Parts: sequence; structure tokens; C-alpha cells
Amino acid sequence: MGIIGTGFIGRIHARAARQAGARLVGVAGADLANATEGAQALGAEKAFEPVTELITSGLIDVLHVCTPTISGPAYASVGRTWKLDADERRSVLAELRENLRPVLAYAGERGVRVGVEPLNRYETSLINTVEQALDALPDECSLALDTYHLNIEESSPAQAVRDAGSRIALIQVCGTDRGAPGSDHFDRTAFAAEVKDADYTGPLVIESFTPDNTTIATAASIWPPRAASQDDLATDGLASLRTL
Repeated sequence: MGIIGTGFIGRIHARAARQAGARLVGVAGADLANATEGAQALGAEKAFEPVTELITSGLIDVLHVCTPTISGPAYASVGRTWKLDADERRSVLAELRENLRPVLAYAGERGVRVGVEPLNRYETSLINTVEQALDALPDECSLALDTYHLNIEESSPAQAVRDAGSRIALIQVCGTDRGAPGSDHFDRTAFAAEVKDADYTGPLVIESFTPDNTTIATAASIWPPRAASQDDLATDGLASLRTL
């Protein structure tokens, strides 16, 4: 396997992979010096630079992309929905803020951003929109935006990006059917323009799922396959993103 990223998240992935019996062939970083230092720290066989050298080396079967961001719905189990009156919502959000602060402090000391992700109304009843997230979360907490959820909950996904601005830590993209981006009705041109204006320079992550994984398929309601194969989904999605 290979790892892109030499920081705190990279070390976690390297340790977990080694415990699972994987062989860490190479590490790629921001430049050769960074990759060399990272390879030594992570116990990899070789440093690679540029990243494409690792990807095309033919030496790896699995590639871990380790950005300095931890993202997800860090407030409730996916699929848990319940009716909240105004008092209960205030109480639950106050508890969320209290419990997030030590996590944010710990992550901040290690150069890691925490991005909390609003989910659509069918997957949570707590935080569905960017507006709710900005109102509910501590100022030092970032956001993870997912076009699938934005398409359901936001009257204007582009405006949601504009509102989130510098708080954006990660952007996940997929089709409105949770397949490959580009084959759906989502206005990616307007969305991409707002992402650029927000000075977001992180990855655009294609988050899709396969019905072959029963646990994830059930949680995300993925019944028919979203593509002929997962490779097709990735290839078609990347081709669409490269046109933006």
C-alpha cells in the first residue's frame, strides 16, 4: 500500500495498516524532502515525489489519501432521526458544543481540522443545513459539505458554499443519485465557481457506495448499483470533475 500525506492522519493510517498486515511501500508528500522525512517516520520503503510517481508505480494495490482533516456527522448516528422541540434542540446542541471543544482543541494542537457534516433530513434530525451548522457549532469548528445532502436540503447549494466560506474543511461530491458526479442535474459550474471564490484548495472527494456492503448500503439506502462497477464510477466521476 501507499500513503499520500505525512502528518498526524498519515501516521494513524500507517499504524492501522501495519497492524492489519499491510506492507507500506511508499509515501508521497508536499515535496521530496517532506516525503523522505515522512517515509522514515512512517516506516515506508521509499519516498515518492511527485504524487503521480507513487500512483503509477505499479507497486501498490491500495492508496490511502491522508489529508489533515477529520470529517463526518460528529453528532449522531447516521439514520437516527427524532422529533426535537425547541427546548430539546437547544439542550442537545449545547451538549454537542461542550463535547466538541476538547476534540477541537486536541485536533488543533496536531494541525488537524475537524469538519462537521450536515446530513439530509432522512439521515438526521439535528443538523441538516449549512445555516444550522454555522449557528450550532463553535467558531473553531469547520464544516464538511456533501453535494448529495446540499441538493436535498439547500435551496441554493452555491449560496451554502458562499455562507460556509473559509469554514469549509472538506467537500464531497457525487451525483444526486449518489452515483458519479456529472450525469445528473446538479449545477456543478455554479457550485465550482463558489468553491473557487471560497479559496478552498482541498480535495473534491467522490463519496459513493456499493450495495455489496450491506451495512453501508442499508445506512445510506443504496439499493441498485450506482454504476456498472466501482472503477467505472470513479473513472466517470473524475472525468466530469476535470471539466470544471
